[in-house]
Amino acid sequence: MGAFLAMGTILVHSRVLCIEADTLKPGDPWALAGKPGSWGCERVRCRCPDPLPFKGGPSWTRERTLVAVKPDGVQRRLVGDVIQRFERRGFTLVGMKMLQAPESVLAEHYQDLRRKPFYPALIRYMSSGPVVAMVWEGYNVVRASRAMIGHTDSAEAAPGTIRGDFSMHISRNVIHASDSVEGAQREIQLWFQSSELVSWADGGQHSSIHSA
Repeated sequence: MGAFLAMGTILVHSRVLCIEADTLKPGDPWALAGKPGSWGCERVRCRCPDPLPFKGGPSWTRERTLVAVKPDGVQRRLVGDVIQRFERRGFTLVGMKMLQAPESVLAEHYQDLRRKPFYPALIRYMSSGPVVAMVWEGYNVVRASRAMIGHTDSAEAAPGTIRGDFSMHISRNVIHASDSVEGAQREIQLWFQSSELVSWADGGQHSSIHSA
């Protein structure tokens, strides 16, 4: 991997984006198999007919999502674990606050569940203690965060997910994350004022991904 980085190749999710053949000199130990302009590294024996998607492609959509550590997660001191997982994944925290969620906010947040028999108990639970609401930013963060938190039912949540590791019951499942881009936009506006969100530079960690 170090040699790849020294050569300037770009690693994306442990895959190597090969260097174009016409950029290398004859006899280069990293010369590519195939014709100039083709993709494919002889040393790693890969063939890439087209470059991987970059900025502007459907696989690299930069989004924001709402993540909330629920009262049981806060009481069990799991906030730090949640933040650590999202930061290690490479996402950027742009807003966070602890609050006792007003019932009016919870009613709006769970409006699609109002006719469910468990709705009153859900509102009581979510208002029983403080919630830590966060806004995370990154590429495909909505879909990724849903995968990270795991199945709603702790009995079905895979080990390695937040709920799989920490949730004890479906009614005490530690965390919420927006389930769609549209839902994330609505929930962020519900829980945060625009002045509470901060955009900041990531120090160039993802500059190779951003570049075309």
